[in-house]
Amino acid sequence: MIRKALFCSIVMSLAVPSATALDVSGSFIQGGLAMGRTTPGTRLFLGGRAVPVSPGGDFMLGFGRDVPPEVVLQEISPDGVMTVHRLTVGQRIYQIQRIEGLPQRKVMPDPDDLARIRTERRLVTAAQRKTAANLLSGSDFAWPAKGRISGVYGSQRVLNGKTRRPHLGVDVAAPVGSPVSAMADGRVMFTHPGMFFNGQTIILDHGLGLSSIYIHLSEVAVEQGEKVSKGQLIGKIGSTGRVTGPHLHWGVRWNGVDLDPALLVSQRP
Repeated sequence: MIRKALFCSIVMSLAVPSATALDVSGSFIQGGLAMGRTTPGTRLFLGGRAVPVSPGGDFMLGFGRDVPPEVVLQEISPDGVMTVHRLTVGQRIYQIQRIEGLPQRKVMPDPDDLARIRTERRLVTAAQRKTAANLLSGSDFAWPAKGRISGVYGSQRVLNGKTRRPHLGVDVAAPVGSPVSAMADGRVMFTHPGMFFNGQTIILDHGLGLSSIYIHLSEVAVEQGEKVSKGQLIGKIGSTGRVTGPHLHWGVRWNGVDLDPALLVSQRP
């Protein structure tokens, strides 16, 4: 659902406000991403959290799985005038996905596994925070793999009968060795040869707080720090980590918020 933002704005300043130049469009729905431009030097806060803004005034806004129907965007102009925008965000109903046949250790990790999992999560979080000050790609994103969609964003996961965290990405099922490509231009911020849940992993930075992650790979074809282009081969589908069969888990995160990758792209190939 791509549309202009629905703004209800309130100027909060005793000074005479300058005309706002804020322009935002995109997917104003849970899991969606919007892109915008404002006057250089403007500061933005979404739900009280600072929004990365490029020196030229470009920015993004991401809406999480459970974001409420209305969120507040604070805009502070270079001359100190604050404007409060109230954004309307579409709400979604999520599926429940039940998966059986996983190794029990992958559902109920032992203490040593839990320590490893915590360490690996910190590595991923740290990598996703390393973001370029400018947007490294345009708004035209691409599917990273071809295959059957075996998991969707937001679904509540029940693994071997145990309720677990919601699924925060898209799963594309395909044979081991099938190609995986970059969804957009960017830089390789992280690779790993085998994480407990994720298996072989790649994280790309696309700038302004936006990153993409590709997991369960059988092969990593890029190196940390390498620049990549949209559609470039970066790895191959595998069945490493916590899986019941070969597939790519593709995730997108903005400024610490997990988004729905399927909302960023057109009809899949």
